[in-house]
Amino acid sequence: MTDTNDKVPVTVLTGFLGAGKTTLLNRILTENHGQRIAVIENEFGEIGVDQELVINAEEEIFEMNNGCICCTVRGDLIRILGSLMKRRDRFDRIVVETTGMANPGPVAQTFFVDDDMRERFALDGIVTLVDARHFGQQVDANEEAREQVAFADVIVLNKTDLVTATELEAVERRVRAMNALARIVRSDPAARAAVPVDSVLGIGGFDLSRALEYKPTFLEPEYPFEWAGRFDLAAGRHELVLGEGPDPDMGLALFPAPPVEAEDPARVAAERAFKWFAEDVEANAPGTLLRPAESLAILDLQGTGSKRFPVQVDAPGRYWLVTQHLPEEFALALHDPQGRPVRPGLERAFAAGHTHDDEVGSISLETEEPLDPRRFSDWLSRELQAQGASIYRMKGFLNFKGVDQRVVIQGVHMLTDNTTLGPWGEKPRRTQLVFIGRNLDTQALIDGFDACLAD
Repeated sequence: MTDTNDKVPVTVLTGFLGAGKTTLLNRILTENHGQRIAVIENEFGEIGVDQELVINAEEEIFEMNNGCICCTVRGDLIRILGSLMKRRDRFDRIVVETTGMANPGPVAQTFFVDDDMRERFALDGIVTLVDARHFGQQVDANEEAREQVAFADVIVLNKTDLVTATELEAVERRVRAMNALARIVRSDPAARAAVPVDSVLGIGGFDLSRALEYKPTFLEPEYPFEWAGRFDLAAGRHELVLGEGPDPDMGLALFPAPPVEAEDPARVAAERAFKWFAEDVEANAPGTLLRPAESLAILDLQGTGSKRFPVQVDAPGRYWLVTQHLPEEFALALHDPQGRPVRPGLERAFAAGHTHDDEVGSISLETEEPLDPRRFSDWLSRELQAQGASIYRMKGFLNFKGVDQRVVIQGVHMLTDNTTLGPWGEKPRRTQLVFIGRNLDTQALIDGFDACLAD
């Protein structure tokens, strides 16, 4: 077994949108700590801007722009970590900066459930930044914000200058109530995300026992479905009945069980079904005939009342039914050709990989034409008044007419901050702006942005 001292320490840096992760990362990269740090980061949004916000970074920087690290790029995380090890002599430790919408649990899980990762890397800890000003509303509305606090080894209370001493004490009490074991560090009110580097690096190890206490299924793989049941089915026309549930459709797979089953047949069935749930297929209307097959089926459940789907079983035998949601969420029932209910002889509920709220999304705006500073300021003020409560995060670069500096804008809800990142120089002048929020009026943002172009 690899000695712990030979393993590469990995710090997972997380926090809800706008908490200050990139600011803290910049501090880590520019502090005189003598460590060479490889950075893996990802974003939520089509336009990647965080990589350029990481300043003076000669370290390895990987930007994964194809989705939230906790739900769609975990394979990329393992691949990139493997690629980094080919250049092991160029760094001393790794920092993984997750998107603000990430649940850090599956990221941390990677270093425990994958044998190769466990042998080569040591999870030094999860550092969660908390926006002291907006923590209350964020944690009330978003499970991701709660997960980030719950899994943390160190919690950095950031933006302490935006709240009173009494409010800060209240935030700390609430954080402590959610995670009684994490170390809480307050940032310097005079500078955002200003904390001693040794308070966030070299923590000494992720607390697996606490993670299992918070979430007993922590070490179980997360699947894009929640349940599997094994049925003994006769030949003939069966019927699948589903009532109203939390989603307007339901993904499922019905397929024959192998002749010889493994020691854990439910887990084997889940591994077989996993890849099918990534398929892009059309929904089946009620009444559509279903047949056992090694593929995904989407059932259209829109509207009120129960929906019925005939199921043709040509040969008697054992079959697995894997469903996106728990059967009780849709009052799912399977009836045999005589109309009698068929119950599974074996069933298993799985730790389902979380899905972000469909109402939460990102809008990316980009143009190579310069913006009029006054028009942009007036437009942004109007949008923040109208949609500020729905805007979780805003960030980007602004190319203003007559201004040679690259203007960086970052915002949370109705608060914004502008800084400069030096002259454009040889970099192509263009504006890149990303809004992340809930139920954003996309067309209003697009139309207003277009009206900011300079004459």
